[in-house]
Amino acid sequence: MKEILRWLAALTEEVIRTFDWPLLLALGALMGIGLMVQYSAGGDAHGMHNMLAQGVRFAIGLAVMWALSRVPPARLRGWTPGVFLASLLPLVLVLFIGTGKHGRHWIDLKVFYLQPSELLKITLPMALAWYLNREPLPPQLRTLAASAALVALPTALVLLQPDFGTAMLVAASGVFAIYLAGLSWKWIAPAAAGGAVAFALAMFAPIKWFSFLREYQQNRILTFRDPENDPLGAGWNIVQSKIAIGAGGFTGKGWGQGSQSHLDYLPEHTTDFIFSVLSEEFGWIGVFTVLALYLFVIGRCLWIAIDARDTYSRLLAGTLGLSFFVYVIVNGGMISGLLPVVGVPMPLLSYGGTSAVSLLAGLGLVMAVKAHRPVHGY
Repeated sequence: MKEILRWLAALTEEVIRTFDWPLLLALGALMGIGLMVQYSAGGDAHGMHNMLAQGVRFAIGLAVMWALSRVPPARLRGWTPGVFLASLLPLVLVLFIGTGKHGRHWIDLKVFYLQPSELLKITLPMALAWYLNREPLPPQLRTLAASAALVALPTALVLLQPDFGTAMLVAASGVFAIYLAGLSWKWIAPAAAGGAVAFALAMFAPIKWFSFLREYQQNRILTFRDPENDPLGAGWNIVQSKIAIGAGGFTGKGWGQGSQSHLDYLPEHTTDFIFSVLSEEFGWIGVFTVLALYLFVIGRCLWIAIDARDTYSRLLAGTLGLSFFVYVIVNGGMISGLLPVVGVPMPLLSYGGTSAVSLLAGLGLVMAVKAHRPVHGY
């Protein structure tokens, strides 16, 4: 019996040794909160189904995370070119056979719907880390041009769907990789100025300047500027979201007691606006708790990146951590009216399979960097 127990203990240690436990515990807490809020947001009709379905997706994501955490970064680096090219194929395919409310965003695989653009949130950081690892750093003009081309190709394909929100996140992940490679301020300053100009145009330019956008995208800009201008139409989502956030107060109304979601005032309350449901039911305390967990996850990823022993691992872990940060900022800004509504889910809270699995897979790569870090040498 002792031999069996010793064997089981050794097997368990081997199975779990590549997990980064501080990171895993924070993710587990976020997933638990996400399932609770999904149960509440779904109500009596869909709450149990939403919770169980999302739980299955989390289980799949955790399995993928575990599998990827066991792959040494050196092997990941060798796989990267093939993985990146393979991830572009469904991104092209979705333009021809995809489905979606405002474009072609999903591929119906009968068993589940695949959102190809989510794959790029992992494979693009891998590709840029692979390329920059081979070049002298900090990057010079030739390296920056090639990196920009790597970012532009998948971003353009996502924009063709069209999916501006996801395209922005994909591009941001590429920009983070270049920044972490040691991008000079002579490039950062003009880029920041360009971003400020773009924001000013979105705020103040005549809407006819945006005729190249679809009508629903133009409405999002107008709503961002003044949601109260059409509170019963285009501005409804943001107005109701703000009401839900404000109604939560300090301690919230209680789990399952949110009127905005249960009375169907709050749209998309299981997906894009799930954080508004949490705010109403758990108040400032719930919001602070979730944001603290998010901050810990981001900080842990950056710590692992700093501690990495090679450029590929450092850029990969750092980029994935900063990308996680952007997801939180964009969704939080969106539901509070600080940013336009662009359909970006809140990590591990919003209902959805591809986004949850891809996010956990990316964090599995971060764990691989930590688990396989050599103690001595490079």
